[in-house]
Amino acid sequence: MKSRGLGFGVALIVLALDQLTKWIVTGPLHLREVGQIYVLPFFNLTYTENNGISLGLLNATTDMGRWMLVALTSAIAIGVAVWIGRERNRIDQVALGMVLGGALGNILDRVRHGYVVDFADLHFGTFRPFLVFNVGDAAISIAVAALLLRAFLTRKERPEETIEHA
Repeated sequence: MKSRGLGFGVALIVLALDQLTKWIVTGPLHLREVGQIYVLPFFNLTYTENNGISLGLLNATTDMGRWMLVALTSAIAIGVAVWIGRERNRIDQVALGMVLGGALGNILDRVRHGYVVDFADLHFGTFRPFLVFNVGDAAISIAVAALLLRAFLTRKERPEETIEHA
């Protein structure tokens, strides 16, 4: 297995941070009750219950929809876990661990609450480049960007072509 544990370790850290921050904002900070807390001129804590997946896609407002999303995201998480187990590149292992940890945090929310708790609200005046998100969402987004950049910016070594003489 070599160093494949790196990706799974990262996944556990992301999952723990995701759940800890959700507990802090819904527990001690009572964000669900207050709705919004001003933090910085460009960042608020804003309580949101997300019934869908990224960008409000596949909005699941019924129990059937909820469990179908749990099944779909669980299948994706299993695929990512298998990929981590086969991946040799440490950067990719870390990125995949971030994806897995974020997915597991959101799956856990959906199973426990029926929705995903989102709270991070980045904005510049009235311009909001992102929907309200959470630590798991941020980890997934950063990891996917890193995987794409690495895929597009790194060159694969080509084996030297052999020249056949006639």
